[in-house]
Amino acid sequence: MELTDAPTAARWRTATRSSNNGGDCVEVADNLSGRVLVRDSKDRDGGTLSFGPAAWRAFVDLTRRPPAG
Repeated sequence: MELTDAPTAARWRTATRSSNNGGDCVEVADNLSGRVLVRDSKDRDGGTLSFGPAAWRAFVDLTRRPPAG
Protein backbone atom coordinates (compact mmCIF):
# COMPACT_ATOMS: atom_id res chain seq x y z
CA MET A 1 0.00 0.00 0.00
CA GLU A 2 1.21 3.50 -0.75
CA LEU A 3 -0.11 7.04 -0.82
CA THR A 4 -0.32 8.36 -4.34
CA ASP A 5 -1.72 11.09 -6.51
CA ALA A 6 -4.80 9.66 -8.21
CA PRO A 7 -4.34 9.29 -11.95
CA THR A 8 -6.86 11.05 -14.16
CA ALA A 9 -7.94 7.71 -15.71
CA ALA A 10 -9.37 6.52 -12.39
CA ARG A 11 -13.14 5.92 -12.43
CA TRP A 12 -14.35 6.38 -8.87
CA ARG A 13 -17.38 4.66 -7.31
CA THR A 14 -18.70 4.59 -3.78
CA ALA A 15 -17.69 1.38 -2.06
CA THR A 16 -20.59 -1.03 -1.55
CA ARG A 17 -20.17 -1.14 2.24
CA SER A 18 -20.16 2.66 2.50
CA SER A 19 -23.82 3.22 1.65
CA ASN A 20 -26.20 4.63 4.27
CA ASN A 21 -23.39 5.89 6.53
CA GLY A 22 -24.48 9.50 6.65
CA GLY A 23 -21.83 10.68 4.22
CA ASP A 24 -18.94 8.65 5.65
CA CYS A 25 -18.02 7.05 2.34
CA VAL A 26 -15.01 5.40 0.86
CA GLU A 27 -14.55 5.67 -2.89
CA VAL A 28 -12.77 3.00 -4.91
CA ALA A 29 -11.23 3.09 -8.39
CA ASP A 30 -10.60 -0.48 -9.55
CA ASN A 31 -10.38 0.13 -13.29
CA LEU A 32 -6.61 0.67 -13.40
CA SER A 33 -4.18 -2.05 -14.36
CA GLY A 34 -2.22 -3.42 -11.42
CA ARG A 35 -3.68 -1.30 -8.62
CA VAL A 36 -6.81 -0.31 -6.75
CA LEU A 37 -7.16 3.23 -5.42
CA VAL A 38 -9.11 4.21 -2.30
CA ARG A 39 -10.00 7.68 -0.99
CA ASP A 40 -12.31 9.46 1.44
CA SER A 41 -15.29 10.99 -0.39
CA LYS A 42 -15.37 13.92 2.05
CA ASP A 43 -11.69 14.78 1.43
CA ARG A 44 -10.94 13.77 -2.15
CA ASP A 45 -7.78 15.88 -2.27
CA GLY A 46 -6.55 14.57 1.09
CA GLY A 47 -4.66 11.60 -0.28
CA THR A 48 -5.26 8.33 -2.03
CA LEU A 49 -4.23 4.83 -0.97
CA SER A 50 -2.97 2.44 -3.62
CA PHE A 51 -3.25 -1.33 -3.18
CA GLY A 52 -2.09 -4.19 -5.35
CA PRO A 53 -4.97 -6.36 -6.62
CA ALA A 54 -4.14 -9.31 -4.32
CA ALA A 55 -3.96 -7.08 -1.23
CA TRP A 56 -7.29 -5.46 -2.15
CA ARG A 57 -8.98 -8.84 -2.65
CA ALA A 58 -7.69 -10.01 0.74
CA PHE A 59 -9.07 -6.86 2.40
CA VAL A 60 -12.48 -7.22 0.73
CA ASP A 61 -12.64 -10.90 1.71
CA LEU A 62 -11.98 -9.95 5.34
CA THR A 63 -14.77 -7.36 5.32
CA ARG A 64 -17.24 -10.00 4.13
CA ARG A 65 -16.58 -12.36 7.02
CA PRO A 66 -19.01 -12.33 9.93
CA PRO A 67 -17.65 -10.81 13.16
CA ALA A 68 -15.86 -13.25 15.45
CA GLY A 69 -17.51 -14.09 18.70
